[in-house]
Amino acid sequence: MGEQSKDWILHSVIFSLKHEEGSEEERRFLEDGQRILTSIPVVSNFQVYKQVSAKNDYHFGFSMEFASQADYDAYNAHPLHEGFVKERWEREVERFLEIDYKKTAVPQ
Repeated sequence: MGEQSKDWILHSVIFSLKHEEGSEEERRFLEDGQRILTSIPVVSNFQVYKQVSAKNDYHFGFSMEFASQADYDAYNAHPLHEGFVKERWEREVERFLEIDYKKTAVPQ
C-alpha cells in the first residue's frame, strides 16, 4: 500500500468457528472468506491467520487495510461483504472480537 495516509485503517477480527478443527468446513470458510472479501475493490493487504497465543482461545484472524474511512464504509456496505456476513459469518462463527486501528503519533 506504500505510504499510509492519516485516514488509513487496519481492520482485524479474531474468531472461532463452529466447525471441527481441521475440518473441510473450516477450510472452506477460510478460503471463501479470503476469495469473497478480497474481491471487494477497496480491500487491500488481506491476510488470514491461525491464532497461536495461549492467552486467548480464539482460533483464526482476518485482517485487511483501507486507505480511508470512506473505503472502510464502502466495504461494510458492499453487497459481497453483507452477503458473506449474513450467509456465512452469522451461521458459522461461534464468537469474535473486531478491532480497527488507525496509526497515531507517539508523544516524545
